[in-house]
Amino acid sequence: MSKPRSLDLPARTRAYRLSTPRQEFAVLDSRPEGRALATVLLVPGYTGSKEDFLELLGPIADAGYRAVAVDGRGQFESPGPRRTSAYTPRALAGDVLAQVAALGDGPVHLVGHSFGGFVARSAARLDPSAFRSLTLLSSGPGRVGPDQRTKIRMLRAALPVLPPSWVWAVTQWLDGRDPAYVADPPEIVAFLERRWFRTQPAQLIAAGRQLRMEPDRTVGLAGLPLPLHVAYGDGEMVWSVGELAHLARSVGARHTVIRGAGHSPNVSHPGQLTSALTTFWSTTQPA
Repeated sequence: MSKPRSLDLPARTRAYRLSTPRQEFAVLDSRPEGRALATVLLVPGYTGSKEDFLELLGPIADAGYRAVAVDGRGQFESPGPRRTSAYTPRALAGDVLAQVAALGDGPVHLVGHSFGGFVARSAARLDPSAFRSLTLLSSGPGRVGPDQRTKIRMLRAALPVLPPSWVWAVTQWLDGRDPAYVADPPEIVAFLERRWFRTQPAQLIAAGRQLRMEPDRTVGLAGLPLPLHVAYGDGEMVWSVGELAHLARSVGARHTVIRGAGHSPNVSHPGQLTSALTTFWSTTQPA
């Protein structure tokens, strides 16, 4: 998961509920000082939320774009059904299209982080006309690597049978055993716990299954009539960097590798990522 370094809202950022015919979605909406060049919709990953993009919102808005980060259905502050059948790829893609329509600034640049990349590409396939471009951020062509599949399988097995507090305690214990573990500040720990308990278990179970079982979607991505961008850190560990590089080459995407970043360049390297994103977006602007 992405862990925000601060929970402070950037300047010119508003938190509110975006109303759509499907449901309301919690969003963070950052606007530039003048007229926006375009709107960017940011879709978070597994166990994540809109706060995963807090470090990115300000720089994107400062570059002249309206940046909107969203909690998907069942994620953190957006409501969601308790049945796993409500979280199909098509349903989540339909939610993204409803969000774009409600924002009223389409077509938008679409950015999906990790599992959010799966959601974003499903939305782009459902209706490419809603988007100016698609960026897959730390998101591979198909299922995650074997280590991640094992972790997700354990989580999916535990969620239906154990109290959420037990599952949370175990995940924290496992994180603490990682040699690279660094303790988070108390306010971030409190936020992560709050996010965990407010996320629907059905969403975690359904998304986890897709991450473990998703077939390679390279061919479908290559067929999209959209400018594509594949970006990730050189320390990526959920998918292999070789797999992501091959994806970028295979679909003819712009290819960005952020030096020193891991799975969440949106948190660790927001300046470098914003530069890469805005450079890509500038090439997609209509004449």
